[in-house]
Amino acid sequence: MATLNVPRKFRSMNTFWKYYSGEAVAPYPIIFIGSNHEASTYLWELYYGGWAAPNIYFLGSAGVVKFGNLRIGGLSGIYKQPDFLKGHFEGPPYIGHTIRSVYHVREYDFHKLMQVEEPIDIYFSHDWPVGITDCGDWKELVMEKPDFKQEVQERSLGSKPAAQLLEKLKPPYWFSAHLHCKFAARVQHGEDGSVTNFLALDKCLPGRKFLQVIEIESEPGPYEIQYDEEWLEITRRFNSIFPLTTRSANLRNVHLDKHGGRQWVRSKLQARGARPFEFTQTVPPYNPSQSVSYGSFRAHVRNPQTESLLQFLELPYLLDNTSQPSEVLPNSHRGSVEENSEDIPIDDVDDLEEDAMDSENENS
Repeated sequence: MATLNVPRKFRSMNTFWKYYSGEAVAPYPIIFIGSNHEASTYLWELYYGGWAAPNIYFLGSAGVVKFGNLRIGGLSGIYKQPDFLKGHFEGPPYIGHTIRSVYHVREYDFHKLMQVEEPIDIYFSHDWPVGITDCGDWKELVMEKPDFKQEVQERSLGSKPAAQLLEKLKPPYWFSAHLHCKFAARVQHGEDGSVTNFLALDKCLPGRKFLQVIEIESEPGPYEIQYDEEWLEITRRFNSIFPLTTRSANLRNVHLDKHGGRQWVRSKLQARGARPFEFTQTVPPYNPSQSVSYGSFRAHVRNPQTESLLQFLELPYLLDNTSQPSEVLPNSHRGSVEENSEDIPIDDVDDLEEDAMDSENENS
């Protein structure tokens, strides 16, 4: 709870523990990406993707999976330019700047997704691709959200990396969130005639537009989440340059043979099967009859799902090799205007309270 970047009023145990403990099970397979208000220590355990709870699958910092014959991809976090070129230097406990920077999109993960060549059917990003407002009713949007008007007119509202991925991948469906409103758009992709249907939904609150059911045709099953062959090959090819300091990855220093690597992954999947490794609890589930301290944190835990996947791909485990924040960021602190803004002018009450919380931390 101490590494969850939310105002204090929201630091309460709600309902996810029921799914983690097994008391409740999601009735349908759920696939999600990370945002800017997540349990960062837990999601870092599942950097490559995995079950956050039974039937609830995290795509990882970046990832692609299959469901039936559909390919579903996504990029976790939000874009903030100063951190984009850095590596994943953060490590628990996340304090000061790192409680925010840990969920900022990195060039390394973006670059891996830019290597995807086979068609993506559904794509997730938390923040919107920059320029997406040009393809929808932006006038209605700024009537609902007047604070967006200047950024919409300047074409600075959203994520530049997401816009590049939209241009490269051209998925038929793209879903986002983050800006706390519903917005739809249709993106025409030049001469090839392909179209991306973009949809962002509001916060999950009474009276808000937070739910829409969309039917997408798919060939017969298996209707279960499975590893994607191309994505596993990309993961193997780039893992040797996984950046774990503030320095960016040397993206040119990738030597694996793509064709040979793809054949290797295919043979491994044929021998084992493509279903992800089973969910495993890494901490005792919350017990509502016992008191809990929200100020505590835990060191990095090696999630057996991640260990099994890396062993399957014959890759080393690197996630606990990150530098300590105090050694990397001497100016690590709370409360600066630049670090608290996240470059997104959201006018909801939780963000206003977040600014107040950071100001309080700065003065404490």
